[in-house]
Amino acid sequence: MTFVDDVREAVCSIPAGAVATYGDVGRRAGVGARQAGRAMSLLDDGVPWWRVVYADGTPPSCHGGRAPDLLRAEGTPMRGARVDMARALHHWTP
Repeated sequence: MTFVDDVREAVCSIPAGAVATYGDVGRRAGVGARQAGRAMSLLDDGVPWWRVVYADGTPPSCHGGRAPDLLRAEGTPMRGARVDMARALHHWTP
């Protein structure tokens, strides 16, 4: 299993209505935040990429800027244009 597979597994385990940061996904996969972002660029569209946000809650701008709409559709708590990280941050169990 490669780190790209580990990133895929981490992203796919984030439930609807919740988010994780690139750093969170990287830690889960054993890589840095930038490596996690790079791995995500290699994933197919079936992976819920919109659930991975920047540490300040800013959604990604890739895929035509659709992330905010997809997050809202899932009921993700928002504060304006950003995710309410205090309410939406996903925590994996060890």
